[in-house]
Amino acid sequence: MPQSPHIERHFTGSAVVRDIVIGMSDGLTVPFALAAGLSGAVVSTGIIVTAGLAEIVAGSIAMGLGGYLAAKSEAEHYASEHARERREVAEKPEVELEEVAEVFQSYGLTKDEIAPVLKALAARPHAWVDFMMRFELGLEKPQEKRTVTSALTIGGAYVVGGLIPLGPYMMLSSVGAALWLSLIVTLAALLTFGFIKGRFTGARPLRSALQTALIGGLAAGAAFLIGKAIS
Repeated sequence: MPQSPHIERHFTGSAVVRDIVIGMSDGLTVPFALAAGLSGAVVSTGIIVTAGLAEIVAGSIAMGLGGYLAAKSEAEHYASEHARERREVAEKPEVELEEVAEVFQSYGLTKDEIAPVLKALAARPHAWVDFMMRFELGLEKPQEKRTVTSALTIGGAYVVGGLIPLGPYMMLSSVGAALWLSLIVTLAALLTFGFIKGRFTGARPLRSALQTALIGGLAAGAAFLIGKAIS
């Protein structure tokens, strides 16, 4: 009986999604809290927009630079460990083979089952080193140009997220009306973003949506009360 081919679909863009989550989460929350805090101090929408845009520019640069440095450190760490494993495979093959055996033994394989695998890896030094990197050290090879991509993704996501709560202040002259519209729009964006984030990361989407909105709402509420108290 003919059967349809089995096709596995796995999500492979975890690094990009992580960068988007980092940038968008802060982009939605920080400018939202800033605008709410200034609204509590009853300043003009012009001041709020100016301060908000300045914060978005500074925040996106800072977040992007942080993403760049983190990705660069990750790549440098991988390169350093790869060189060390390559050296150990060449200088201490017996010890490294024992470590490979221990990895397979942790999965329940016997010595007789492991022996041909060790022989095959010993004949393929490059594959041997890659095996040690992944299964002994738990390190995946960073993507090429990851540093620049991470910086642009985080910074861009921060800008997109930051413009959402600031948009109403650009359109309305009344601080009170802009605050309420910003609250509605931003909470809707936080719920949507949290739901999508949950779908991609494997968390429960509804729970992720509520948590994301709650965090953003609490930050904005605290900023508003502080601004109100100071004014």
